Amino acid sequence: MTIEKFQQWGSSGALDPTGVVVKSDIEARQVLDGLRRREQPLVELGLLGGDLAKTVGARGDLQRLHSEDATRLPIDLGSVLIEAKQYWFVSHLVARNSWWHGPVLAVMNAQWIGKWDVAPRSHPNDGLFDIFEGDLAMGDRLKARSRLLTGTHVPHPSIAQQRTKAAHFEFDRPTKIWLDGEPIAKARHISVHIEPDAFTCVV
Repeated sequence: MTIEKFQQWGSSGALDPTGVVVKSDIEARQVLDGLRRREQPLVELGLLGGDLAKTVGARGDLQRLHSEDATRLPIDLGSVLIEAKQYWFVSHLVARNSWWHGPVLAVMNAQWIGKWDVAPRSHPNDGLFDIFEGDLAMGDRLKARSRLLTGTHVPHPSIAQQRTKAAHFEFDRPTKIWLDGEPIAKARHISVHIEPDAFTCVV
């Protein structure tokens, strides 16, 4: 069950013996994507690093993950159909050919992309994506880039925002799609949807 207002999120407990420790979003995505493709149950993930880890307050302490002091959290999983092929991601999808010109799309399940506070309101267990779309002029792009450090780039009249369970996007030309920081493919059409409470992370 996704998080609800005024309700405690998660519980205490160690990483399951079958769980996998990951140091980055890319590692986490590759583990879960591979299991989904083989139609196998998703394992628990012990988070040591990455944007999802930062969002949920992971300490980067391997010993803690195997102790009863650890915290177990239900997490939503992002799914995307890219030109008829399905992929999964844990933190974010970014569609762009350049940061400096042309449209940029960010579909956020986590709050952060590296040092950028892209989605200050995002929560990885609320059953919703936080989605941002923009094609800013260079001056506004430079201002927004500097404000990303503090999450003050929004609201902005040229950045469209929505919170949703699913969405479809079309691009004027083939656009690079990045999942959890990993370049995956170029596409003109993508569809995303969220899978609530898909797996458990331990921090």
